[in-house]
Amino acid sequence: MVLSNRLHVLRAEHKMTQKDLAEKVGVSRQTIISIEKGNYTPSLLLAYQIAKTFGKTIEEVFTFEE
Repeated sequence: MVLSNRLHVLRAEHKMTQKDLAEKVGVSRQTIISIEKGNYTPSLLLAYQIAKTFGKTIEEVFTFEE
């Protein structure tokens, strides 16, 4: 099972850098990079905070692929 995400697209739509997003949700830029690349699965709380930052649901930002 793979967790994919739309972070790069959403950041571009909101003219937000990785650093901007990291600061808004309280993590390092490296964490955002790892999530975008699929190397790190965020906690439910972090996924919620990221989705909320973009005005989306978790399901609109993150998807599970089998």
